Amino acid sequence: MLLAEQILNGAQFGIMLFLLAAGLTLVFGIMGLINLAHGSLYMIGAFAAAWAGDRTGSFLAALVAGTMAAAIIGMIVEAAVLRRLYARDHLDQVVATFGLILFFNEAATMLFGRQPLFARMPPWLAGSVELLPGVPYPAYRLAIIAVGLLVALGLYLLVARTRLGMLIRAGNSDREMVRALGVDIGLVYTLVFGLGALLAGLAGVMAGPVFSVQVGMGEQVLILTFVVIIIGGIGSVRGAFIGALLVGMVDTLTRAFLPGLLKTLLSTSDADAVGGGVSSMAVYLLMAAILLWRPRGLFPAHG
Repeated sequence: MLLAEQILNGAQFGIMLFLLAAGLTLVFGIMGLINLAHGSLYMIGAFAAAWAGDRTGSFLAALVAGTMAAAIIGMIVEAAVLRRLYARDHLDQVVATFGLILFFNEAATMLFGRQPLFARMPPWLAGSVELLPGVPYPAYRLAIIAVGLLVALGLYLLVARTRLGMLIRAGNSDREMVRALGVDIGLVYTLVFGLGALLAGLAGVMAGPVFSVQVGMGEQVLILTFVVIIIGGIGSVRGAFIGALLVGMVDTLTRAFLPGLLKTLLSTSDADAVGGGVSSMAVYLLMAAILLWRPRGLFPAHG
């Protein structure tokens, strides 16, 4: 029962990371932009959803508010700030987007204060579902998994089966040739960035009822999001999906079971200390092992 529950927890955490990593890997792989402020868009989605849900009592209103706020603010930031950084050095991109993190954190503090907000869970998802006899699991977490799978399918169809997806793939391969053929590559970049921001906002909306909605919440998951896209391969949505599930499973299962396994060899206090430390490093050890095997990640975009 515990193993089944932790596997589902790992899948749910992995799906949350995928919603963040999918947008980031599109932006990173296609535009060559290192966007440290991607986690701030996740925070914006969570705050907007929590505020709208508190005012209206409707989860649908919270969902629309969170995703639209993140997408609109993301496209404004891309047009006003980030567009000037595409041809600049990566260090300039890191410094500029780090400045955006500070700006958005201070703006959120001024608007909402430093106290965490309560995000409403929809009543129809507040119960549990018994997937196996004696193994109930929260319906809301199952809904997160289902949403993530639908997003993964939708992104696959968008990138592989639509004209916009063709332009995205072409821009990833040779942006100058796409521009020479008369395509407004700037508009394509804005739409791609808006899509990535919308996915980050969706992750924030879904995370709100599970985690606390607070200033700086985006930075807490940003590092793991970069680990996901490095493991999966930069620019690959499929790689982001597989990498997110691997990271979610490894992080969740090691935290749940490693201290208990070590108690057969060490004292309780030592097992908790060593197990906690190794569990915190597990995803980075996984990343190092995969990069030793495949230096460009599991599914690089140009592999």
